[in-house]
Amino acid sequence: MLAKNISLPEALKSFVDEHVNQGGYGTSSDYVRELIRKDQGRLALRGVLLAGASSPAAATADEAYFDGVRERVSKVARAGASR
Repeated sequence: MLAKNISLPEALKSFVDEHVNQGGYGTSSDYVRELIRKDQGRLALRGVLLAGASSPAAATADEAYFDGVRERVSKVARAGASR
């Protein structure tokens, strides 16, 4: 693993130190890595949402559509409960 040093003003350093102590992180590096992973996930989700928003509608989201979604979810839940 490569090292990357960052400089923080005292207020941000204190903030990170508090979160390390309270959040169960071993080091400030662990905390920063977690923040970066969350940001990567956020950006990936944003990309998926933007792609979905710009794609044509696949089906009409009416009452029948949501009834079908509920039925599929129920089937999966029943199958999971019987395992």
